[in-house]
Amino acid sequence: MKRLVILGAGTAGTIVANRLRKRLDASEWEIVVVDESRDHLYQPGFLFLPFGGYKTDEIRKPIRPTLANGISLMVATVEEVVADSDEVVLGDGTRLHYDQLVIATGTTPQPSEIEGLLGTEWRKSVHEFYTFEGAVALRDKLESFTGGRLVVHIAEMPIKCPVAPMEFAFLADDHFTKLGIRRSTEITYVTPLSGAFTKPIASAHLGGMLHERDIALESDFVTEKIDDDNKLLVSYDGREIPFDLLVTVPPNMGAEFVERSGLGDDLRHVRVDPGTFQSVYHTNVFAIGDAANLPTSKAGSVAHFAAHVFVENFVDHVAGRPMTQRFDGHANCFVEAGAGKALLIDFNYDVEPLPGRYPWGRLGPLKLLEESRINHFGKLAFKPLYWNVLLPGRPLPVPTAMSMAGKVQPEISEETKQEVTM
Repeated sequence: MKRLVILGAGTAGTIVANRLRKRLDASEWEIVVVDESRDHLYQPGFLFLPFGGYKTDEIRKPIRPTLANGISLMVATVEEVVADSDEVVLGDGTRLHYDQLVIATGTTPQPSEIEGLLGTEWRKSVHEFYTFEGAVALRDKLESFTGGRLVVHIAEMPIKCPVAPMEFAFLADDHFTKLGIRRSTEITYVTPLSGAFTKPIASAHLGGMLHERDIALESDFVTEKIDDDNKLLVSYDGREIPFDLLVTVPPNMGAEFVERSGLGDDLRHVRVDPGTFQSVYHTNVFAIGDAANLPTSKAGSVAHFAAHVFVENFVDHVAGRPMTQRFDGHANCFVEAGAGKALLIDFNYDVEPLPGRYPWGRLGPLKLLEESRINHFGKLAFKPLYWNVLLPGRPLPVPTAMSMAGKVQPEISEETKQEVTM
């Protein structure tokens, strides 16, 4: 009996485990999933939780029911992967042998990486929403917030769901407007990027949306520290941004065992071939989802699209056949804009987000880089799809590889780019 070990029961690990259980002969392959928690978290829900959008039991559910029959679950921490002997060392010292290993332990916020972030104002005037506990604490804080200087801040890239901080700014603008305190609230969006987003067309469009909502954009901000005493966000070039409430996205890093095992980059993301997800160091080690150092967004859509390619390649790989499929970096994200609207971006390694329609060409029905109510409902509809279709490994009626159908290439001047990033 051969053993496939999957480290991590998040989005990517669960999808891959369920799909491979259907494809690998149960009499030949044992599948073992290892996770340090007993609960699975619907991470897109963290964005809505601070605004009262979801109940906690809609976001957190037990892992075991999300895994198909015939998959073993071990609740344990991982100390190290000893790839030379094909073993995973668990926190209690157990050595778990594998024939094939998939690392899907994601990436997590590391607030200790920024000086002062875990100071006396942590969970008081300094908050984050990239963890379940952080989103709950921020919800409680917003209930008593009556106005002042709100700063939404990204410490460094890459991060999970790179549009989420901007979504938070848009939702905060809408939330404070409904409460009647928007005029007494100053919102600033702080990013290490040169503009609102990483790609020119989307950056120009999203920067324009910030401007329309009177949200100040502070770009090229390389964070040095948080000054707790004076409630200041400080950059290495000497800029200081005062805040009454700081909602920050700390540096995101992979699991510590990745570094100890010699498998990762400087941010502890596993070094892989971006087309096959195979480790650059070991042929029987793979990484998928946020755990991999893919040059695309760390988002649930990437895990979904990548899983399809990965499973087909993995089945060929263990059968001794060459892996012929290549992942193109396909990602798409709904961007909540507030007031019951959202826009959608769709892109890959080579093509930036473009305007148009998705997923069926001109038929749409979803609009790209354009705010609409249907996009908002699409974002809300993703939650039941996530639990009932995506995680079980059932197919979704959208193409895995990015398609140019329905997309248009607009002209954008250098002057316009500069205007929206000022």
